[in-house]
Amino acid sequence: MAIRQDTIVAIRKRDASESEKLLLIANVSEKYSLCTYPADPDQDIDLKNHKWGHYFICGYKGYYGYAKSKGLDVGVPVGLDVMIDGTVPTGSGLSSSAAFVCSSTIAIMAAFDVNFPKKELAQLTCVSERHIGTQSGGMDQAISIMAKSGFAELIDFNPGRATDVPLPLGGSFVIAHSLAESNKAVTAATNYNNRVVECRLAAIVLGIKLGMEPQEAISKVKTLSDVEGLCISFAGSHGSSDPELAVKELLSEETYTAEDIEKITKENLISIFANSPTSLDVLKAAKCYKLYQRASHVYSEAKRVYAFKDTVSSNLSEEEVLKKLGDLMNESHYSCSILYECSCPELEELVKVCRDNGALGARLTGAGWGGCAVALVKESIVPQFILNLKEQFYESRLVKGVIEKNDLGLYVFASKPSSGAAILKL
Repeated sequence: MAIRQDTIVAIRKRDASESEKLLLIANVSEKYSLCTYPADPDQDIDLKNHKWGHYFICGYKGYYGYAKSKGLDVGVPVGLDVMIDGTVPTGSGLSSSAAFVCSSTIAIMAAFDVNFPKKELAQLTCVSERHIGTQSGGMDQAISIMAKSGFAELIDFNPGRATDVPLPLGGSFVIAHSLAESNKAVTAATNYNNRVVECRLAAIVLGIKLGMEPQEAISKVKTLSDVEGLCISFAGSHGSSDPELAVKELLSEETYTAEDIEKITKENLISIFANSPTSLDVLKAAKCYKLYQRASHVYSEAKRVYAFKDTVSSNLSEEEVLKKLGDLMNESHYSCSILYECSCPELEELVKVCRDNGALGARLTGAGWGGCAVALVKESIVPQFILNLKEQFYESRLVKGVIEKNDLGLYVFASKPSSGAAILKL
């Protein structure tokens, strides 16, 4: 679901006759210095020199590439004056990078009086964000664009579509920042992109063990969803419909070395990922790979998503619905923490404090390794719940000077599902 916090991009085209064709990207916050780039959609992003303005360039490159692919006359690039403001905490797991890339892309689109359908924009912005060096999956961008006020969205891919899911009355979501910042782009090789690589390797190995030729699996299998049908067929022959059964039977719980995997794939990992520089960075950094754990998490998490939707539309009482949703969130956090290993000590502490103070369920949200937890809380106790969090989690951080008291509202708040991206012409 989209939260009420947002990122705003104000944009103005400069006169085409001006000699300097530059992109000037400023921020209302003094924390972010002015970024200047050439008005060149083919420019490379310097990933070794991380700057906040790079996220705007992701949208800029994505817009031009997509417009050209659609046969639009994009003309000669002109200079742009850009001002950014926002209330989405950075490094919080609340999709601040996706909010920035999505709003930048849409602002550029609006500045040039072009319209793209929402589904296409969701895919475009997902691909655009990958210019920053993270192998983004597209969920954050899809909800940023497709969200509707009052609804959560069940997002499917290939093809991309969103289904409205009304949330039950009587419950509210409280979002709380662990104060451990997670910079996906900087730690990608060991964290975020590492999991993408492990999941692809798990999928390739499953595909081969389920009858695919190694070369076919390497060329066709990109994600675990690509072999889910094979896993379900395997489960069916064993009296089940659960793809996790194939994971339990065919993958080892022990870690795999590169050599272990190469014996199965009959090809070395470097050549498998030869076309993906960010994946090659993962291979350089990784000592071993956990295929069983990552695949088990992905398939079980997918089941929980559909169980959440089914619970919302069931005939259970409001009390029973809220309890079941909370249980699913708790199971999800356990899986993220133990099987996917994307939690951190601060998140574990925060999730425990949430549960100890009456949360029906609490889990990390976003990419992990820091950022926020989201807790499902009965609406009647929300004010007291937030006070308890401030006292039991944030007070010690205030004393140490980690945060300012005036900023507490940025770090813990309740939110109902809000609307997605919009264009405001002034």
